[in-house]
Amino acid sequence: MSLVSHWPLAGLRLATPRLELRLPNSDELAALASLAADGIHDPSVQPFTAAWTDVPPGQRAQATMQYHWRCWAAWKPEDWELNLAVVRDGVVMGMQALIARDFATCREVGTGSWLGRAHHGQGVGTEMRAAVLYLAFAGLGARDAVSSAFTDNAASLGVSRKLGYSEDGIDRHAVRGKPAVLRRLRLTAEQWEQRQAVPVKIEGLRECLPWFGLDEQVDIHE
Repeated sequence: MSLVSHWPLAGLRLATPRLELRLPNSDELAALASLAADGIHDPSVQPFTAAWTDVPPGQRAQATMQYHWRCWAAWKPEDWELNLAVVRDGVVMGMQALIARDFATCREVGTGSWLGRAHHGQGVGTEMRAAVLYLAFAGLGARDAVSSAFTDNAASLGVSRKLGYSEDGIDRHAVRGKPAVLRRLRLTAEQWEQRQAVPVKIEGLRECLPWFGLDEQVDIHE
C-alpha cells in the first residue's frame, strides 16, 4: 500500500502557470524550516497575530516543522488545516494554508501564507492564494473565503485587493506590547467568479473529499 492509500492528501496537487502546491514531504518540510530560520519578513515588523517569528532562527525552524506535524495529527473532516508547500522549478518558496471548521455545513474557508524573503515582490503571493481559492470554490464548493491582515501589511492587503475581497470589519490586537488593527476581508463565490483569472489544475482531489467532510460523489473540477 502506498502513502496516498492511507493519506490521500499526500496526492493532492494544485498547479498554476508557475507554481505547484502540495503537501510537503520530509525534504520539503526541512526546506520550509530553513526558509523560516532565514527570516520571512522584515524583523522590524510583526505581520502575524502569533509572534512565532520573534524567536531565534533554530526555534523558528523547529516551530515550523512541529506546526505541520501537529496539523496533520489533528486533522478531522470537521476541523482541518491544509498547509501546502509552494514550489517553483523544484525550489520550495513558502507555504499556503487553507483552513476550515464545519466546512460541510458552513462552506467557509480561511487562508494564511508566508514566503521566504528572497521570493517577495514577484507576484507569487497572489498566484498561490489564487490556487487555494480555486480549490475552495471550484473544487470544494465554498461559499465564502475570509482573510485578514494588519493595516501595515501592504503586501497581504494588496493580494486580497487584486483577488476581489471586500472589507469585513476590524479586530484589535496587541502586537509587541502595542495596539494594532487587523482588517478582516471576505470573498464570496460570486465575487471570485467575476475576478478569477489564474488558471489552476487540481489533481487527486476526489480521493480527498471525505477528508474535507464532503461526499465522494460531489461534482468537482479537476
